[in-house]
Amino acid sequence: MAEHPPYPVGLRLTGRRVVVLGGGQVAQRRLPALIKAGADVHLVSPEATPSVEAMADAGEITWHRRPYAEGDLADAWYALIATSDPDANTAASAEAEAHRVWCVRSDDADRATAWTPATGHSEGVTVAVLTTDARGRDPRHTAAVRDAVVEGLRDGTLVAPYFRTRTAGVALVGGGPGDPDLITVRGRRLLAEADVVIADRLGPRDLLAELPPHVEVIDAAKIPYGRYMAQEAINNALIEHAKQGKSVVRLKGGDPYVFGRGMEELHALTEAGVPCTVVPGISSSISVPGAAGIPVTHRGVAHEFTVVSGHVAPDDERSLVDWPSLAKLTGTLVILMGVDKIGRIAETLVAHGKSPDTPVALVQEGTTSSQRRVDATLATVAETVVAQDVKPPAVIVVGDVVAVGPDGTAA
Repeated sequence: MAEHPPYPVGLRLTGRRVVVLGGGQVAQRRLPALIKAGADVHLVSPEATPSVEAMADAGEITWHRRPYAEGDLADAWYALIATSDPDANTAASAEAEAHRVWCVRSDDADRATAWTPATGHSEGVTVAVLTTDARGRDPRHTAAVRDAVVEGLRDGTLVAPYFRTRTAGVALVGGGPGDPDLITVRGRRLLAEADVVIADRLGPRDLLAELPPHVEVIDAAKIPYGRYMAQEAINNALIEHAKQGKSVVRLKGGDPYVFGRGMEELHALTEAGVPCTVVPGISSSISVPGAAGIPVTHRGVAHEFTVVSGHVAPDDERSLVDWPSLAKLTGTLVILMGVDKIGRIAETLVAHGKSPDTPVALVQEGTTSSQRRVDATLATVAETVVAQDVKPPAVIVVGDVVAVGPDGTAA
């Protein structure tokens, strides 16, 4: 007689006792989902991985530091058996059967009463995949099916447009440093659902080419503002389109709140009664140096990094940066929007105690196909920028981390 397929069901485990036997890699992978489900998790194991131990230390699970013993599954709703002792696993699964406790066994799925599906998530939808034929019992195949379904949900190709979740309002989306692959999954999904996209020039431009023809793309730099300031005009455009019932994405470079005026836009939308979602993005202050081989911190070299705006010079009365104090720091200084002011910035840092030999790197068009890195020192950076024709956007890194090579030592 052919084997019957499993019956799929979703377990609601909030506040219910779940017992996990074994504190190894299987437990480490499965515990976060059980914790997220709100289960009252009891781990029974004499040892645990550091990550599992951290969950216990944080109070997310209760850890009984001993081997399995008869009676551990009493009053449990669900059990995960994942010890390295086959005899203990067999005894525990027998107890689970006797107490009618749904039981997963990591060492022998055929002797379990439940299987753990390959799961994925996409904005309120949980995808759980169980395959039962010979090929499907291969976890790699199951995971591949899961990934294909989740990706289809995220990019909108799996379901018809009228099933896609979209709401009127504005999403302030951080697009990351430039490489279109570095936008968050949520940011990419919201772009796929948008009616209108208002984009900065520093946003990931390649993503705009992927948008359907019906999506209106507006260059924020070209919004006519007449007697209004440019930012007010952008705010007004966001409000106007959202109040027409459209789903609007404000696509910004990097992160919306790192020198991106995201909070100003949020305030304007809130005052206008327009719902707004903020989607963080990968800041260029960290990602661009990393893409150019520069760690902003490194053991024995820099234990701190500071990010500042260089769009106004140190002697400008509008500057809010305490440059003299920055000159005294021993960590890494990351300067955004400072290419045309770097000469005066370097002079100020040196005047207040920074060594003129301090390494400096300028990374232009970071993470894109046009990325290039130019190295200098505080003493030479002004002339180097001119000689090498460095143009914005570029991230400037000042500090000894610039000289750290791939082997982890200073060059």
